[in-house]
Amino acid sequence: MSYYTKAKFFTSAPDIRHLKDDSGIEVAFAGRSNAGKSSALNTLTRQKNLARTSKTPGRTQLINVFNLEEDRRLVDLPGYGFAQVPLAMKNKWQQALGEYLQKRKSLKGLVVLMDIRHPFKDLDQDLIHWAVDSNIPVLALLTKSDKLKSGKRKAQLLMAQEAALAFMGDVTVNTFSSLNRQGLPELEKVLNKWLALDEKTADEE
Repeated sequence: MSYYTKAKFFTSAPDIRHLKDDSGIEVAFAGRSNAGKSSALNTLTRQKNLARTSKTPGRTQLINVFNLEEDRRLVDLPGYGFAQVPLAMKNKWQQALGEYLQKRKSLKGLVVLMDIRHPFKDLDQDLIHWAVDSNIPVLALLTKSDKLKSGKRKAQLLMAQEAALAFMGDVTVNTFSSLNRQGLPELEKVLNKWLALDEKTADEE
């Protein structure tokens, strides 16, 4: 059974100032409102409704924290790039996002989810630059990979891997599909490393 089935909702916060305890290890998930972030979290944790998927992208305006264990967490950051939100609110959230990446000590990795057909838009790039500047490793996850045929999928992956070199940081790129779970083992492998699960297993043995 996957370690990630342990995930349980812990708390919601309107901004990073309301996040509790900045200790232990957390991994954050971020992405544009239509990138399939909630679906990816539900697929990862094998829970249908852990992260609520909404018919209206951008509905989730809170930071949602899911505990795996007392000292390990998954953090679901609000979707960005949504159209039906006032500009002032967008700017406020972008500022809070940058602050979270720069100041959160327990953050050990960032998964940036992007539709495989439209990777590395401006806000995605901003987010990755912030993370790289803060020495946080990034996994750029190209979602909805089932929408493309194998040849096109490989071509998009290669193109994105090449684009990722420009960030001059620890940025890896993988493909993912919530529909057929393509890329799930690779995602878990990266998360296991960030959450120091290999070390934990060794300690327990």
